[in-house]
Amino acid sequence: MKISQNKHIGAAGVEAAISRRGFVSGLGAVALLAPLSMGLTACGPESTEGVAQDDGSTTAGSAQGASEGPAAGSASADAPATGTGSTLVAYFSATGNTEGIATAIAEHTGADVFAITPAQAYTDADLNYSDDASRTSVERAEGTQPELARVTPDAFETYDTVCLGYPIWWGEAAWPLRTFVANNDFSGKTVVPFCTSASSGFGRSGELLAELAGTGEWVEGARFSGGAPAADATAWVDGLGLS
Repeated sequence: MKISQNKHIGAAGVEAAISRRGFVSGLGAVALLAPLSMGLTACGPESTEGVAQDDGSTTAGSAQGASEGPAAGSASADAPATGTGSTLVAYFSATGNTEGIATAIAEHTGADVFAITPAQAYTDADLNYSDDASRTSVERAEGTQPELARVTPDAFETYDTVCLGYPIWWGEAAWPLRTFVANNDFSGKTVVPFCTSASSGFGRSGELLAELAGTGEWVEGARFSGGAPAADATAWVDGLGLS
C-alpha cells in the first residue's frame, strides 16, 4: 500500500502494533547482539536519556558528532545509492557509530549505501539533550520531521530489501528517520531496522517507524552498542540471509 499521510504514532502496545504492521519473526538473530562496551557512561531512564549518549559514545550533555564530517549530517554525506543491487543500506549517524555498523553491513552484503542527511547539520549545541531549548529537544517535543538534503535514494523502487540504521534518541529512532520513512514508499520491500545506543535497547523504535511509514514488510531489528565490532553486524546480517 502507498504512504498516504504523515501521521502521529499512538501508544499502542508492542505486540498489537507488531501484528498490525506485519512484523516478521524468525528471520535470524533479533536479540541485543553486542554487550555494552566497557567504560561507557551510564544513561538515565529511557524517558530522559541523552541524545548523544544514545549513539553510544559521548558523555552527558555533550556530543562529538558536529566535528566528525559526513557522520555529523553534512551535505557531503548524502551518498546517492547506485541502484545496482537488490539491497540498500540507508542510515543516519550523529557521531559515527551507526555509520560504522552500516558500512560493515554494506561491505559484507555488497549492498548499496545511502546516507540520510539533514539539510541543516546537527551541531554540538543541537545535540545537547540536557538543554530543553536545544534543537533535538524542541524537535522531540514538537514531533518534527527535519528537512533532509535528499529524501529519496536513486532507483529506490528497484530495491527489494532496505536495511535502515539510526542512533536511539530518547528511546526512539533519531528524528531524521521520521522524514525518511514518512516520505518514501516501501511497498514490496522488506525493511530491516538496526540501531546503535550506549544503553537503550531497541525498544519500539522499529515499530514506530513502521507505523509512520505505513508500507513495507518490517522485520524485527537489532541494537548494537557504540563501537561494536564489525563481526557483530556481519553475524547478525548472515542470520537474515542477505549476504
